[in-house]
Amino acid sequence: MDHDRIEKEFFINASIQTIWELISQPAWWVGDVPGPDKIQMDGLRVMADTKYGKFPVLIEQSEPLNYLACRWASPFPGEEPKEGNSTLVEFKLTPMNGGTILQVIESGFSTLALSEEDQIKFHKENDKGWEMQMEVIRKRAEQ
Repeated sequence: MDHDRIEKEFFINASIQTIWELISQPAWWVGDVPGPDKIQMDGLRVMADTKYGKFPVLIEQSEPLNYLACRWASPFPGEEPKEGNSTLVEFKLTPMNGGTILQVIESGFSTLALSEEDQIKFHKENDKGWEMQMEVIRKRAEQ
């Protein structure tokens, strides 16, 4: 079973600008829907405060209207994202037929310093989480 990478693609009937405005909000996906209880920004570092703990998120690359990449340590609340404890979350936007294709890719589960069983567990949990979060983005964008 491949448990390193999650890839999801959604068509949203909204402009690329509208989708970008939603997904570029710092750490919007961290915690339960509709996102963190509180966030603090410090340059490219975001601290998302949730009922599960505090999660630092590092913005690694931003190409407005096209691409956003962030790193977070979802299995390790409070820890700074680094090699062995974090996954890379990428958002890619492509205009299509008057709407936008939003692709989310989260990778690096197999390199987490966890047992393979726990790597698979976090992969499954985040896979379900992206389904929920993408539906939230779709509903907000299509309002």
